[in-house]
Amino acid sequence: MLHDYHDTRFTFDPRRDVLWKTLCEGYFQGLVKPSDCVLELGAGYAHFINHIACARRIAVDQWAGMKQYLRPGVEALISSATDLSGVPDDAVNFVFASNLFEHLSQADLAACLAQIRTKLKPGGTLNILQPNYRLAPAEYFDDYTHVSIWSDRSLPDFLSANGFRVIECVPGFLPFSLKSRLPVLPPLIRLYLKLPWKPLAKQMWIRAVCE
Repeated sequence: MLHDYHDTRFTFDPRRDVLWKTLCEGYFQGLVKPSDCVLELGAGYAHFINHIACARRIAVDQWAGMKQYLRPGVEALISSATDLSGVPDDAVNFVFASNLFEHLSQADLAACLAQIRTKLKPGGTLNILQPNYRLAPAEYFDDYTHVSIWSDRSLPDFLSANGFRVIECVPGFLPFSLKSRLPVLPPLIRLYLKLPWKPLAKQMWIRAVCE
């Protein structure tokens, strides 16, 4: 019997909701205005998009099961990140992609970025939380669906080659996964976000705007 990715490698874990609620309250919400339109690519269990507060929220994932996890008011688009035709042009202020681009080939990522450029409003941002191969070479391919290698050096270069200007790049922003040794407790997460040096941080944080 064949099993879906969400039945094996990426099963539902309620700790992720605790993590993302705290991350949104403690960091990401500060980057989003109440009047903004936020688009999340590869939304999965919708932990980010459910907890961000704004005027319009759009969740994109090719997994139809995403719909059952969306909170009221979040729009669902069941589609690949390479097909954003269901998202209005020039409508989005904040595009968010967490742990997605390592699942795409370079050609597919280039196609995705080309479409993001048409969806962003002037001044809108592309915001990426991503495993950093330079900091996590041993764990990077533990997920069998990872197909592309990205680091805090290669991904900014690729973004620049595809019409974006990087405005922020933090090589080590968060631990690689929930399987790290750090407990998932809101006070500790908030403290971690404030640390100038973050232990076990192997995910990078990149923000970019259209050139």
